Amino acid sequence: MTSEAQLDAVLSRIDETLPQSLDRLMELLRIPSISTDPAYKADCARTAEALAADLNTLGFTARAAATPGHPMVVAHGGEGKRHILFYGHYDVQPVDPLDLWDRPPFDPELQDTPKGKVIRARGASDDKGQLMTFIEACRAWKHVHGTLPGKLTIFLEGEEESGSPSLVPFLEANREELSCDLALICDTGLFEAATPAITTMLRGLAKSEFTIRAANRDLHSGMYGGLAQNPLHLMARLLAALHDSQGRVQVPGFYDDVDELPNALRQQWQALAFDHAGYLGDVGLSVPAGEQDRTPLEKIWSRPTAEVNGMWGGYTGAGFKTVLPSEAHAKVSFRLVSRQDPEKIIAAFKRWAEAQMPADCEIHWEGGSDGAPASVMAISDPAFESARAALTEEWGRPAAFVGAGGSIPVAGYFKTILGMDAMLIGFGRDDDQIHSPNEKYDLESFHKGIRSWARILARIA
Repeated sequence: MTSEAQLDAVLSRIDETLPQSLDRLMELLRIPSISTDPAYKADCARTAEALAADLNTLGFTARAAATPGHPMVVAHGGEGKRHILFYGHYDVQPVDPLDLWDRPPFDPELQDTPKGKVIRARGASDDKGQLMTFIEACRAWKHVHGTLPGKLTIFLEGEEESGSPSLVPFLEANREELSCDLALICDTGLFEAATPAITTMLRGLAKSEFTIRAANRDLHSGMYGGLAQNPLHLMARLLAALHDSQGRVQVPGFYDDVDELPNALRQQWQALAFDHAGYLGDVGLSVPAGEQDRTPLEKIWSRPTAEVNGMWGGYTGAGFKTVLPSEAHAKVSFRLVSRQDPEKIIAAFKRWAEAQMPADCEIHWEGGSDGAPASVMAISDPAFESARAALTEEWGRPAAFVGAGGSIPVAGYFKTILGMDAMLIGFGRDDDQIHSPNEKYDLESFHKGIRSWARILARIA
């Protein structure tokens, strides 16, 4: 049998057994694996055990590995020249406010909507429906060919929705077992609901909270106003000076480790015809901010930012209390790209801010640095282009290499701890209402997601 015929047989099996695949997903969705609430600890353990038992039936050697928190599911199986790790998470967000759900969140249902059939339940999209696309692709392959589609490790986390406190220690303790040639992560989505996408860069994050202190007590504005420094004025000037009129960050050295976007990738992003007007319009805005010489997708995917997340001080109650406050407070965060180092960026920001303070005023810095660098994947690896071709075949439109404005820490940990790049491929849609009431996952996403992984594995594993 040719490789094309082998794949066709698997795809046919996926189509024929979609009802059974859906039934298995529904069973998984019925378990309330809310990781952040201790009341659901036993349900998280039950989910991990159920997944490990299922993987054992497919020819994997699987276990639910204990951690100080919730178990990690680890499974190994198959043979091949390249060792592939698949990551997903089985825990889900809390369901509050419960009265906004149209049906019980852990009583999944296949529903008809104006946009097609959807699977309605907590975890349907984030991330049980997504992780099951990969497992069901392996199931179909094993049934048709008697073997798994390559040398595979499956790694399913149980704490992603509660900050992943056990993840880094587990990766470090099991580095040898979990290190592979390439990781696949299914916890992302399609681009604008229709275009298959591989996320190849993720912005990092650095954060700083600080207080500007002036007088040793709050001052009467009539007695001291115009003579004494007002920390709120200092804070406002400082934060306003973070950007110039063209949107560039003014911290010295901020752009030193920022690489330019390759032309081929820029052209691919432009071909996506991103509707930035609609994107802003959805949140009641119309005028783009940020660097004025950059395209909208560059701004949110491949350029760094400095954002004021909070600023407060003085009297904010009803009426007036006419004082000059002794303190002003702010929280500032930076989204990082390329080779920017979180500690280096925060150190540069501190030097810049302190240099702008009058001699008798000071900045007090809160806490330490808990940032993370950006993740940039080596798309020169032929597996990335192979996966893109596979997605294009399945979805009938050119798949894209895209960026992500936010951070997905596990991808960075795979790089820094396990030494491997990750391909982030997911089939969620923007209207899936993840983390919100009435979460859903399109049946098409589930079905074509299974078929997509079968195609990808046939090419790269």
